[in-house]
Amino acid sequence: MLNVLRSEHLKYKRTFMKRLILFAPLVFFLISLRVKLFLPDYIGAWEMLLAQIYNWWPVLFLPLGTALLAALAQQKEKKAGKFQNLRIHPVSTTALWTGKIAVLAYHTLLSSCILMVAVLISGLTTAGGATPWSTIVAGGLLMWLTSLPLIPIQLWAAAWKGTIFSMAVGFAGGIAGVLAAPEPYWVYIPWSWPIRLMSPVVGVHPNGVLMEENHPLRDPSVIPVGILLGIIAFVLFTWITAAWFKRKEAI
Repeated sequence: MLNVLRSEHLKYKRTFMKRLILFAPLVFFLISLRVKLFLPDYIGAWEMLLAQIYNWWPVLFLPLGTALLAALAQQKEKKAGKFQNLRIHPVSTTALWTGKIAVLAYHTLLSSCILMVAVLISGLTTAGGATPWSTIVAGGLLMWLTSLPLIPIQLWAAAWKGTIFSMAVGFAGGIAGVLAAPEPYWVYIPWSWPIRLMSPVVGVHPNGVLMEENHPLRDPSVIPVGILLGIIAFVLFTWITAAWFKRKEAI
């Protein structure tokens, strides 16, 4: 398994995927710099900054970015021979698929860490007052954790029907996530999980509007629910898609 992980990691060096992981958070950083110019006097700079970035990230990058990463990974595999080179070695197809998901999860974690650093730098340069360290770190890690189930979904979509289908699934899922996040059925839509959890963490409505302190969506009881859903769904979707990939490669 370590050889599979090492091989997957080396495969993406000096590729567009690496650039996407680095530059996507920086784009959000640049957008957030306008906070200093357009910030209303009655809203704290940190509050507005986190509301912007920690709302746009799960709404835009997590569904579409994950779809694009999965599509790029599958395109890379297709050019390399559709796993044929790796299958020369005594490695199971399940390990190959799981390894690819694990490496993509690592890359999304790296991107989330870059986002947190970008938020911190942006806040220190445009906002005043105490730095909300716990909110920055907790929000970034929660968005990453609850978005993990999207990786096997999008990788399956890319492996089954290609890039366009993967992006279509990500786009449709992103819209469904935004619509479902403020509703009771948000638990059934994986794309809504990171969006929903940002309501109690940073106090932003899924539509991007700051909420009052007593707003029902600020209820923190959804946080452990979202964490549990993210972990269970990630394991379950990885297992299901790995079984699908095994049957596909056996044909």
